[in-house]
Amino acid sequence: MSFRDRLLALTIVLVWGVNFVVIKVGLQGMPPLLLAGLRFALVAIPAAFFVPRPKLPFKWLACYGLTISFGQFALLFWALKVGLAAGLASLLLQAQAFITLAFGALLLREKIQRHNLIAVVIAGIGIVILAAAQGHAATSLTGFTLVLILGAAACWALGNITNKVIMQNYAVPTMSLIVWSAFIPMLAFLAASWWIEGETVVISALRGIEWHNLFSIVYLSFLATIVGYGGWSYLLSRYPTSLVAPLSLLVPVFGLLSAWVLLGESLSGLQIFGVVVVAIGLVINVFGKIWFSRKVVADKAVTE
Repeated sequence: MSFRDRLLALTIVLVWGVNFVVIKVGLQGMPPLLLAGLRFALVAIPAAFFVPRPKLPFKWLACYGLTISFGQFALLFWALKVGLAAGLASLLLQAQAFITLAFGALLLREKIQRHNLIAVVIAGIGIVILAAAQGHAATSLTGFTLVLILGAAACWALGNITNKVIMQNYAVPTMSLIVWSAFIPMLAFLAASWWIEGETVVISALRGIEWHNLFSIVYLSFLATIVGYGGWSYLLSRYPTSLVAPLSLLVPVFGLLSAWVLLGESLSGLQIFGVVVVAIGLVINVFGKIWFSRKVVADKAVTE
């Protein structure tokens, strides 16, 4: 990987890590559904004039938009709004990697390998530890927020499965899919905001919108979505997935660090232990296949 592309990859995971802090800040004075709707409106409306519509059935476009965009961010924003710490959210959302494995096995008949099972068990233990440590004011990790963030991870996982089906059958450009699918969550979020959060709250939030809300919307739409996913797609098109995918492990690292530096969030000793256990599970899930294959080769060499 060239130095320029390494710098691009580092920039993307940094943007995605800080993304959780930006959401937390944007939710100050702004209802979550409205904030999410404005985020996707800014993704869809300007870019649609420059990016051609993807050639695929509407049902797949809707399925992608309703899972990876609407479902994931509705639950994520809700969890952050009711108190889940930004840094912890950035880590727990990575449970999507394990949920994607389960959906892949159930829906696509993909085989789950030994290192995947080991990783799921270890990460599951970490989540149990975090759940047992709930009630600390620093993170506000409760049973409710845990269900919300894991639900967000499940929606992300369903979006991954949908994306895989789309790419295998229609070969749609990633940027085209991102931009045009944004119309789905935009309409869904704005309608849900008007209905659930209420006309009075929505109008009041729009009239009283402040600079930090605007900054959050611009950051989430252009940096986290268009630049982030566009750059990630570029890297995946140039380099093996095995080289690019592990870099996403830096997202919760930057998420936890930025939440600590910018928001003053902290974790208890037990919660730090739980975070480490979950992180170990994520690392095994990404690198386990390489480690086990090397072990098999080494054992064969010894036998021979």
